[in-house]
Amino acid sequence: MLFLIPAYLSENTSVNHFAPVIKDYIMQTDYFFVENEKTARKVVKFFAPEKKQADLKLFLLDKYTENSDVKEAQQLMLQGQDFGLLSEAGLPCIADPGNLMVKWCHEKNIRVIPISGPSSIILALISSGFNGQEFTFNGYLPIDKSEKKKQILYLESLVQKTGYSQIFMETPYRNNQLLEDLIKFLSPNTRLCIAANINDPEQEMIKTKTVKEWQKQKPELHKIPAVFVLGK
Repeated sequence: MLFLIPAYLSENTSVNHFAPVIKDYIMQTDYFFVENEKTARKVVKFFAPEKKQADLKLFLLDKYTENSDVKEAQQLMLQGQDFGLLSEAGLPCIADPGNLMVKWCHEKNIRVIPISGPSSIILALISSGFNGQEFTFNGYLPIDKSEKKKQILYLESLVQKTGYSQIFMETPYRNNQLLEDLIKFLSPNTRLCIAANINDPEQEMIKTKTVKEWQKQKPELHKIPAVFVLGK
């Protein structure tokens, strides 16, 4: 079986906020696909502190991974070994490369078990006040300045034409620059939700304002995990 194990969005969140079954699945196997070994070990310790770190067998699964890179792990699964799949934050396979193994498991008739947990994308959307019936997650915006501007204006036009909420993210150390671009290129009356430090009991900030209002009071977002939502 392949267990899709959620990670916390903030390590300051109490473990009591998560389903106890997460620990059960972590205790059930020593084999895990991980996007980042250091983060994965912290997540395992968070949910199951009694699990011996030395027993963990971690296989890297990031955006560069191909099936040939995890051939050893796949062979173990075909022989009956259970694996967990850990995201760096939130749910596996959403803004996360884990779908490679999930797809392979379906092809090999290996059972996939999703486990409930937080998703910063969904939590930002439901907290925004925007359309939760029809929405699009756009991943990361282009780095190139002109391409980024074009994408920002395109997403704004989609909101106006369709009413679909538009969700996107940025690498935390580029958040401030993205916010500058958003308030520069978007229309003053366009509504923007910024959801930062989601699930952090002390530092969480989720606010929806017009671009004109954000221009007057810009939050500090450098190196802070954040999700951005445009909507009506």
